[in-house]
Order: sequence, then structure tokens, then C-alpha cells
Amino acid sequence: MAIDDNSTRPGDGEAGAGEILRRNFADTVLSSLATFGRALRMGADAAYTGIDDALRLRFQIHETLSQAWFLIRVTAVPSVLMAIPFGVIVSAQVGNIVSQLGADSMIGAAGGLGVIKQGAPLATAMLLGGAGAAAIAADLGARTIREEVDAMRVMGVDPIQRLVVPRIAAMMLVAPLLNVLIIFIGIASGFAVAVSALDVTPGSYWQSFGSFTTPIDIWVSLVKSIIFGFLVVVIACQRGLEAKGGPRGVADGVNAAVVMSVAAVTVLNTVITQVVAMFLPVRIA
Repeated sequence: MAIDDNSTRPGDGEAGAGEILRRNFADTVLSSLATFGRALRMGADAAYTGIDDALRLRFQIHETLSQAWFLIRVTAVPSVLMAIPFGVIVSAQVGNIVSQLGADSMIGAAGGLGVIKQGAPLATAMLLGGAGAAAIAADLGARTIREEVDAMRVMGVDPIQRLVVPRIAAMMLVAPLLNVLIIFIGIASGFAVAVSALDVTPGSYWQSFGSFTTPIDIWVSLVKSIIFGFLVVVIACQRGLEAKGGPRGVADGVNAAVVMSVAAVTVLNTVITQVVAMFLPVRIA
């Protein structure tokens, strides 16, 4: 009796599925590493070009201020709307726990440090990543699919110098301003909740806040917001300049810019928090 050599052997289907999963996973990892490498190269090129332009007194100040004003217009009001509930939630949750421990006077320190160290930088990054990065990726993506970027290269104009550097400078200029605004609104709203709902005296709130909050905490918060802003704008510019496939490609680039920026900021914040906690622990001012 003849044996069919092409018959399916047991386990061939499972082996095929496993091979497909392995190949897809490897392709995803390699593609992610390649994207990360291109983003690092773009960020390094933009930083070098920006410093060189500043030293040669040819930095695009007008374009930078125009982009900064646009970012302020799209993020200022949402930052206030986000800071108020954030300050209220932090003060209420921390206040309930601290009250059970009999340390109502520590609400100001706990709520203030929470807003300054974590809330303000993360809220700034989320706003810049959601509104600012989406707008930048959409703008550069539209320029890319209309072949404006290719035309600039043909004419000898560097897209990094002309398009990316002003947007990076604008984002790094706006990020600390939004961070300060969110700190002010968040602490003020937390103070209002602590005094009106948790029966904390204003004097004890500000005394505990001033006892544990040091100037280094403010500086760390500002530096984190600048780093997050740089990371967000580099990702947005990269996804915009690499858009392809027409309007659908622009939409995919905007979506990828928002998702990647938020994920990258979350991971980087965890790393920075651990490093800061190791070298700059909380201490009485």
C-alpha cells in the first residue's frame, strides 16, 4: 500500500503556528529597536543642529515662538482642568489615610510632594503628548505625504533644521511653564479641599508643606518636564516625517505618536523616580 508523503503529520499545525508567532515577535522587536534608533539619531541631530544654529546666531526664533504659542493655546486650558481634579483627588485620598493615622498636619506635605514630584511632570507630559504631539505629528505628516519634505531636501534645505529644531525648542520652552502652572493649580485646589472638607487649619497645612518641600524638589520637577517634553516632541517629529500611505498614514502616525510618547514617558518617569529617590531622599527642609 502506497504511503502519501505529503500527508499532514501530527504536530505540524502547532509547529507552523509557533514558527509564525516566533517570526512575528522577532520582527516586532527588530522594528521597535530600529524605530528607537532612528528616534535617538533624530534627537541627537536636532540637538547638535540647534546648538550650532544658536552659536552661529541663525536660530529660528520667530518659528520657535510661533510654535510655542500654538502649544500654549492647545494645552493651557486643559492643564488647568486636569490640575484641579488631580489636586483634589490627591488631597482627599492622602487626607483620608493620614487622618486615620492621626497625623492631619501632614496632609500639606504629602499632597504637595505628590503634586510636585509626580503629578505635575506626568500631567505636563500627558498634555504635551496628547495635544502637542498629535498636532506636530499631523502637521509634519501632512507635509510628508504632500512631498514638501522631499522638495526641501531637493532644494538643499535640511528638514531637521527647518522643521524639527524649532518644534523641539518650543516644546522644551513650554513644558516647564505648564509644569509650574499645574503645580500652582494643583496645590491650591488641594489646599482648598484640605481646609474645607478635611478640617485642616491653613497654618498647619502650609507649615507641613514648607517643612518637607525643598527647592531641589521643584528643580527636579522642572527638569523632568523638560526631559519629557524633549522625548515627546522627538517621537512626534519622527512619526510625522516617516508618515506614508496618504491620509491614512498621517492618522496612523498621529496615533502612534500619542501612544508611544505616553508609554515612553511612563517608563522614563519610573526610572527617574527610582534614581531621584536613591540619591535625593525626602528630608525635612
